[in-house]
Amino acid sequence: MEYAEWLERAYSKIVRKENRGRFEPPRAESMIQGNRTILSNLKQIADYLNRDPEHLLKFLLKELATFGKMEGNRVIFVGRFTEEIISQKINKYIEEFVRCKECKSPDSKLIREERIQFLQCLACGAKYPVRKLK
Repeated sequence: MEYAEWLERAYSKIVRKENRGRFEPPRAESMIQGNRTILSNLKQIADYLNRDPEHLLKFLLKELATFGKMEGNRVIFVGRFTEEIISQKINKYIEEFVRCKECKSPDSKLIREERIQFLQCLACGAKYPVRKLK
């Protein structure tokens, strides 16, 4: 093989990085009604993060230590939570389940191998286990 062929072969094995520009997830839009908090854009946030809305909801319910249910694109939490608190929990989710720990890229996906869930980076190819949400 010649150098050009080897180089072409090496480039074909590299994981391509999708450049989405600056990573800015949508702001959590919530409102408090009585003893309930309504998050109206959970699906939009989950779509931006390229994650299942049910996974994000399960994380938020655990972190906020409350009950809740999804109705269409919105979520109703039992309890009073400000947008700031919800945004902090979403940022914690991003650090744990979205951003690569090696290159800090948000371009990743969650994959399951046997009973273990992994975060696989689409930018650098790193793969490491993440905790399971119960």
